[in-house]
Amino acid sequence: MNLDVVEAVHLTQQMGVILEAHPCEHVDIAVAPPFVNIRSVVSVVESERIRIGVGAQHVSQHDNGAYTGEVSVSMLKRVGASFVLVGHSERREFFGMTDDVVRATLHSALSGGLRVILCVGEDSNVRAAGAHELFVQRQIDEALRGVDPKFLDQIVVAYEPIWAIGKGVTADTGDIDEMTVFIRKTLSERGHSQAHVLYGGSVNADNCAAILREGGADGFLVGGASLKSEPFLQIVATANDCYAESR
Repeated sequence: MNLDVVEAVHLTQQMGVILEAHPCEHVDIAVAPPFVNIRSVVSVVESERIRIGVGAQHVSQHDNGAYTGEVSVSMLKRVGASFVLVGHSERREFFGMTDDVVRATLHSALSGGLRVILCVGEDSNVRAAGAHELFVQRQIDEALRGVDPKFLDQIVVAYEPIWAIGKGVTADTGDIDEMTVFIRKTLSERGHSQAHVLYGGSVNADNCAAILREGGADGFLVGGASLKSEPFLQIVATANDCYAESR
C-alpha cells in the first residue's frame, strides 16, 4: 500500500525511460500497483510501449455481489491487469486469507483468464521446528486442489520466507536453493513440470545475483526495492545479465 496515482505514474514513466536506454530482453518485468493505480499505470505502459506487465496484489474469490470493498477478476481484466498475486503472506496474516480462500481465489483468477503468482512460505516458528517443507507442500496442495491441469501453465509460485520479509534479512542462498528445488519437485509431481519459482524476501541489488546463481530462483517478487525506479531496475538488469550469460 504505497504510492498514490501521481507517484505511480511518475515511477512507471521513469522505468520506461530507463528501459528504453537499457533494454532488458532476457527477463519478464511486471508491476502490481494498488487497485486505484492500475488503470493509470496500464495507460502509461500502453501509450509509451513499455515492456512491463501490470497486475494486482489481490482479487476477490467472488465474481460480483454484496462484498463491499472487494474487486473481482472481471474488474481487473477490464482495467488491463493480466495477472494477480494470490495468497501473499500479508493477506494471509493480516486479512484472514485461509488456505480455503486461497484455493477459491486461485480458481476464480485462473478460470477468469488471469495469470497467478501463488505465494507460499513459512514463518520463523515453522522454520525453527524443521517443518518448512511440509508446511509449504501443504500450502501448494491446498491451493492446487481441484485445479484443471490446463491452467497449470498460468501459475508461477513465489516463495516468501515470512521471517525475512520487511526485516532486512535474506535467507541463506543454500536455504533458498533447498526450497526452490523442493517447490519445483512438488509442483512437478502434481503435473506442473515447467513451473517458475520466484523468491521474495528483502531482495535488493546487492543480493539478487547470488540468489539467482546460488539460490536457484528463477526471478523475484520484489517488495520495498520496487518503490523507486533505479534500485528496482538494478535488480532487473542483474537478472537480465544472469540470463544472458546462460544463453
